[in-house]
Amino acid sequence: MPKVGMQPIRRQQLIEATLVAIDQVGMGDASIALIARLAGVSNGIISHYFQDKNGLIAATMRYLMNALIDNVVARRQALNDDSPRAHLKVIIEGNFDASQVNGPAMKTWLAFWATSMHQPSLHRLQRINDHRLYSNLCCQFRRVLPLPEARSAARGLAALIDGLWLRGALSGDAFDTDQAQQIAFEYMDLQLAKQTSPDKQHQASEPPRPAIAKQAGATRG
Repeated sequence: MPKVGMQPIRRQQLIEATLVAIDQVGMGDASIALIARLAGVSNGIISHYFQDKNGLIAATMRYLMNALIDNVVARRQALNDDSPRAHLKVIIEGNFDASQVNGPAMKTWLAFWATSMHQPSLHRLQRINDHRLYSNLCCQFRRVLPLPEARSAARGLAALIDGLWLRGALSGDAFDTDQAQQIAFEYMDLQLAKQTSPDKQHQASEPPRPAIAKQAGATRG
């Protein structure tokens, strides 16, 4: 019978071992046996806590996503500036935090993106993550831009963040966090510079007539 309080410790050990295994051999070859050996536990412990490898991979991705969320939240709480720019800046910084651009994390994210196209449970996680980033960016842009422009700016910045991260991850070199952030900041400032006067914002935010109303879709947070 497991000791009281061991479950979160064991789960964390297995998640960390999964990150190491994927870093060493890739997701396809990161077997239950290898992960269990790296964690110093028996194969059955993985089945006990996660049912199977897919459950463990999903838990590992939730761990990385939660680390990203917690990092952004902590940065926001430390802000002395409530401006949209300040909030957008911490979202960008959070996405390029060391917890997201170290070797094991980057290889795991890359493997997750590829695998999510074939695994419904992982695909749902990917959609949630995508929408969270888009929604958070759009919320801040909406404070100074009309809704259509805020949506466009959010989609563009989300794509730029993902693109910069992907190019850095595939480069084979140490991730240049400062350069990636600077490029994203410049795009952010270009979009914020489009802000209109309060009167025009009010006009732009008025709902369209029913006969011509259109819905805009959402896209990664």
